[in-house]
Amino acid sequence: MRHMSSLSGERDTILLKLKRFHWGMLALIFIVTSIGLLSLYSAAGGSVSPWASRQFMRFIFAIFVMVFIALVDIKWWFRLSYLAFAGGIALLLIVEIMGHVGMGAQRWINLGFMKLQPSELMKIAVIMALARFYAVKTPEEIRRLWMLIPPLGIILLPVALVLLQPDLGTSLMIIMGGAAVIFLAGVPVWIFIASGALVVAAIPVAWQFMHSYQKQRVLTFLDPESDPLGAGYHITQSKIALGSGGIEGKGFLQSTQSRLNFLPEKQTDFIFTLWAEEWGLVGGVFLLLVLAGLFAYGLYIALCCRHAYGRLLAMGLMVNFSLYVFINIGMVMGLMPVVGAPLPLVSYGGTSMLAAMICFGLIMSCAIHRDSKMQK
Repeated sequence: MRHMSSLSGERDTILLKLKRFHWGMLALIFIVTSIGLLSLYSAAGGSVSPWASRQFMRFIFAIFVMVFIALVDIKWWFRLSYLAFAGGIALLLIVEIMGHVGMGAQRWINLGFMKLQPSELMKIAVIMALARFYAVKTPEEIRRLWMLIPPLGIILLPVALVLLQPDLGTSLMIIMGGAAVIFLAGVPVWIFIASGALVVAAIPVAWQFMHSYQKQRVLTFLDPESDPLGAGYHITQSKIALGSGGIEGKGFLQSTQSRLNFLPEKQTDFIFTLWAEEWGLVGGVFLLLVLAGLFAYGLYIALCCRHAYGRLLAMGLMVNFSLYVFINIGMVMGLMPVVGAPLPLVSYGGTSMLAAMICFGLIMSCAIHRDSKMQK
């Protein structure tokens, strides 16, 4: 009888958690992913192979991962935050020792069935660790200057390892995501103003340490017409594709820039360009509105959370998500340098898909367990 009662209690608990599940957010995730699958199908010339089919299978797997993470009590993610950070550091060290080399960089671990990019998961681990750190601090402690030392260590250690790959874009994403959590925790604004001034002053020095291809990206961003067939080719073709789409687009499977292979990296970094060429301004705005809806949902969940860890975690993850969207869209429109940032849930990539769904799983866990009481 006790065994039956225990099973009934567990079933009731799971049903209660599912009632708190934000199905509207899940619907938006399905819409964005469907847009990505349609774009990958088009990028392959009207074929599910090689990109759409693989991405679909990854999404199915990631859905189960997301639901599992969401149903686990947020208290466990609170307790495992530092362990997740340590695991991320270990994976980055493995990359340095025996990582897979591709496109001139050593950023992946070859698992056979997929290539794992630990730096993508490290962005989540940094936000988890910072949220864990600040969740147990009083406002008075947070305002103390020396209290910045541990958070800076949490941010700069993975940044140093990622720079060795080298991957400047991901390093900057880790810094911005971490800085967002520190700001949201209540660190005095003057510290960010002073830090910003120091960054601006350090730009000439940092320029000297940048790789030649990184310098070229910046110069191409400032004047893409200077080398339209070389370094400026990517952004030039992207602008042509965006402009040729017009208001209503050329139609599904009718993107000439993609089908004639003028558009580079059409399945990853420049997938928004392909979508906008086929579906026009209307389709592009629709995708941006759905992505904005996901951000609004995440922000709402964070504000409804009754514990500091959940609020900081949800807000930090949504800032990280929005940074990806902002940088990718700005990049393909020529408003930012090309840094290789994928469009979440849309661009082809196993680690990118998994990281995005882990983020949403953690946010859902914050929503389901918004009344949990955290302990040090």
